[in-house]
Amino acid sequence: MNGTLAQARALAHDIRSLLPDALAADVVVCPPFTALSAVAEVVKGSHIGLGAQNMYFEEQGAYTGEISPLMLLDAGCRYVILGHSERRRQMGETSELVNRKLKLALASGLTPIVCLGETWPERSAGQTESVIRQQIAESFAGIGQAAFGSLLIAYEPVWAIGTGRVATPEQAEEVHKFVRSLLPGEAGAGVRILYGGSVTPENCAGLLAKEELDGALVGGASLKAESFAAIAQAAC
Repeated sequence: MNGTLAQARALAHDIRSLLPDALAADVVVCPPFTALSAVAEVVKGSHIGLGAQNMYFEEQGAYTGEISPLMLLDAGCRYVILGHSERRRQMGETSELVNRKLKLALASGLTPIVCLGETWPERSAGQTESVIRQQIAESFAGIGQAAFGSLLIAYEPVWAIGTGRVATPEQAEEVHKFVRSLLPGEAGAGVRILYGGSVTPENCAGLLAKEELDGALVGGASLKAESFAAIAQAAC
């Protein structure tokens, strides 16, 4: 929840100007709802994709304050983040709710970025795998193997977001590998799993060097064009 329209336009413009058109990585920006159309105009014709930070699980209706996938598509979105840790913790979103959103996002032609992750008390208690297992079982309930080619997963260790703690590349890789092992059939081999946990230009190279990490879901570092561009280039 950052930025006015003018700030969103300027940030998107600067990101576009800093990244070469032939960048060998997929780059997506996810501004607030109010800035989606404005940013869509800025990145139009570039390799930069547009995504939203959330959506509702109905196409339309009497759901005051909510945003539907049809509205996102109309604004130029191709991606949508679902189940971000802040929405799970602060807005009380459950994995069952994420599952409803995921099914509609896929049916609507959006590419979902589904977030998973454990808190510090859960990690400290040795519950990382049980938490991740439950989140995957509930968030992806009823999702067939083929659908995993049309979505991304983001592992967000909640304890490494804005806390000063940072997951080591080895810790991140261990969880990414575990996530793949839980997916149906051959889905784990093909799905892209991003890491999101205080990713910065300083630590991204070590993280992205790990085979199991396919990219990054960037938080605070994305508010500065230079740092976001540096991370994107490190992913190539």
